[in-house]
Amino acid sequence: MTTPKATTTKAARSNAPVPADSKTRCFWATGVPDFYEKYHDEEWGVPCFDEQKMFEMLILEGAQAGLSWQTVLAKRENYRKAFDGFNVEKIARYKEPKIEKLLADAGIIRNQLKIRAAVTNAQALLRLRETAARPELALTDFFWQFVDGRPKQNALKRKEDIKATTPESDALSKALLKAGFKFVGSTIVYAHMQACGMVNDHLTSCWRYEAVREMGRQL
Repeated sequence: MTTPKATTTKAARSNAPVPADSKTRCFWATGVPDFYEKYHDEEWGVPCFDEQKMFEMLILEGAQAGLSWQTVLAKRENYRKAFDGFNVEKIARYKEPKIEKLLADAGIIRNQLKIRAAVTNAQALLRLRETAARPELALTDFFWQFVDGRPKQNALKRKEDIKATTPESDALSKALLKAGFKFVGSTIVYAHMQACGMVNDHLTSCWRYEAVREMGRQL
C-alpha cells in the first residue's frame, strides 16, 4: 500500500510535517511516530535467531494482547529496565515483592495476569532448556522448527490479505501451552512470528519486502 500523497494546499504545506523520505511502507507504518517507523524499517520481519530477543518479543507480544503494538513498543525501554534486561534466570526467580513493584511501575502495562505470565514463561523456558538439544537456543529452536528453520515467504498485496493466525501459529501455540507458557494464543504467536521474521508479511509494495525476502533466501 502506498503512502498517502501530500496535499499541495498552502495550509497543508505550512502545518503538515515534511516526510523524511518517500519510501512506500506497510499501511501500519505510514504516518506513525519515528520510533515506530524505525521499528518497521529495521526490525519487523528480519529473521531473528537471538535467544534473548526471542524471549523479549514473547513477553512484549503477550503484553500487547488487547492493546496496540505501538503502545507496547513505546514502553519497550521501560520494560527492559523493569524486567532486568529480559534476563530469563532473574525473571524466573521473581517473588511477590518484585511483582508488586512491577504492578506499581507506570512505565509498563500494569496488568497482573500479563506480569505474572512473564514470570511463568521464564520458568517454562528454563524447563525447556533442560531437554533442548541446544539449551542456549531452546526458545529459538522451539519456534523455528514450526517453519522448518526458514522464513515463510508470503506475497501480500493488501491489508486484507494479512492473516491473524495460520496453521503454523495454531500448532506453535498449542505446543507452547503444553510446555507451560501463558499468553501464547495463536494470534499472539503469529504476531511474534511476523516480528521475528519467521514469516515475511511485508506487503509487496513495501520497500522492505524484497530485502527481507532476500535475507530469508540466504539462510
